[in-house]
Amino acid sequence: MKIFKISSYVLGALGLVACVTNPITGRSSIQIANDSEIATAAASEYRTTLSKAKVITGTADANRIKNVGARIKNAAYSYYKSIGRESALSGYNWEFNLIQDSQLNAWCMPGGKVAFYTGIMPVCKDDNGVAVVMGHEVSHALAGHGNERISQAMLAQYGGSLLGGTISNSQWAGVFEKVYPIGAQVGLLAYGRKQESEADEMGLQIMAMAGYDPRTAVSFWQRMEASSKGTRQPEFLSTHPSPANRIADLNADMPKALQYYKAAGGKL
Repeated sequence: MKIFKISSYVLGALGLVACVTNPITGRSSIQIANDSEIATAAASEYRTTLSKAKVITGTADANRIKNVGARIKNAAYSYYKSIGRESALSGYNWEFNLIQDSQLNAWCMPGGKVAFYTGIMPVCKDDNGVAVVMGHEVSHALAGHGNERISQAMLAQYGGSLLGGTISNSQWAGVFEKVYPIGAQVGLLAYGRKQESEADEMGLQIMAMAGYDPRTAVSFWQRMEASSKGTRQPEFLSTHPSPANRIADLNADMPKALQYYKAAGGKL
């Protein structure tokens, strides 16, 4: 099966035919990979990850992940429906799982495959903290950051050498595995700073739409930064904006988020 074909005409037209605009942040990005293929590959890797991990079920934290995830998912769908873009979420098959692991980490793969590690739960503290992380990680998927990174890798690796050629199954698999490393870190895609900042902004708005207090995002990220205790930052923060910049950006985005929070019944 031929996954993708590159020609000089395609490369010349990328800016016109593959430019996707985020409906919440307004940021545009080039996404030329096939979303369905990405979601299928992500679902397969998610199943593999869960099969090798200890998935926690029935506990207060496990239920919190599922409940907060459902509210975030529903808020996102309601917003996309309100702007006539609900079809963008038609290929999502959401799952929310808690994995026994001491790492301070959480992730969402394309298609809505979410995992939280038990190590991050004490930093989250409560539903609001989980919503901060959930909103951020879900936003990576909704914004198509996986497609964007895969598209960048495809063009960097094959754009110049395969003009008029095709990307085979094995080549596609190689690109996917480079972007989403197989194993314990399968969901930890190496996002860029712009994507991390966008996930902060988008996640803040979505958690507010879901009725979670966006003002708690600042204290969560302060706790997350403090968790390093002067040592190497948790992997979760390795490619993120500096703490000062992140908080400044969150505060700049807060007025809009508080409007969504108030509309969802939150008290200011």
